Amino acid sequence: MIKLVVDSASDIELNEAEQLGVALVPMQVRFGTDEYLDGVNLSHKEFFERLIESNDFPQTSQINEYRWAEQFEKLTADGSTVLAITISAKLSGTYACAVKAAKKFADKVLVVDSIEASIGERILVQYALSLIKEDKYSAQEISDLLNTGKHKIQVIAVLDTLKFLRKGGRISSVAAIAGELLSIKPVIAIAKGEIKLLGKAIGSKKSNNLLNQLVESCGGINFDMPFAVAYSGLSDEYLKKYLQDSGKLWHGKTDYIPSYMIGSTIGTHVGPNAIAVAFFAK
Repeated sequence: MIKLVVDSASDIELNEAEQLGVALVPMQVRFGTDEYLDGVNLSHKEFFERLIESNDFPQTSQINEYRWAEQFEKLTADGSTVLAITISAKLSGTYACAVKAAKKFADKVLVVDSIEASIGERILVQYALSLIKEDKYSAQEISDLLNTGKHKIQVIAVLDTLKFLRKGGRISSVAAIAGELLSIKPVIAIAKGEIKLLGKAIGSKKSNNLLNQLVESCGGINFDMPFAVAYSGLSDEYLKKYLQDSGKLWHGKTDYIPSYMIGSTIGTHVGPNAIAVAFFAK
């Protein structure tokens, strides 16, 4: 049997992981002296309530070698082979810790660096689940397919503010303040495992148009593979507006657009009212 385990940077919460048949290793989130397990005893909604209300800027911790080893021990106990999918190694030390832990289990545990986070990591998990379900691939073959397929994943997002990138030390205070004064909405991507600034637009209409242009410039969405949209914060109002503005991307190609809420790992840096699209490029 092949079992799948993933970290909560994928924005998969415990309840959903159980429904999918995936083991979840949660990231740790701290607000001041209060510590939580992402997606376990701190839901995405509760995280944004704390983020908006609290004076403490949240801190997220990588999943250490011990916690991975504990999970691998449990999952391999019945002789199963384990596939672990993690957040990008360039965004967190979580992947490196998982690799170290896996060495204790010989060839029973394979670790895949998703080179993504949030819904980018999520759609790679969904791809892995579909390959396992086909029941014709070995764990090594699935790992190889994931390591090839992940390079086609595109994650593009529009942020409402630069404030949280500034607080997290991702951009300078001067750039953030100037952006906030001008109501600039930055458009970012996760490219080669890192967060990149792709462009800036003034107002949601222009930023949504820029987002659509960037999706099309990647070659468009492969609707035969998993895809998703997501929002951060306590309202999906901006996401609904984006889906209206991007109708031509989806119309006639899909009857359903999977929508999710961004969690704490990426939510800490993007803040509320961000929207994102993740897909495998054609």
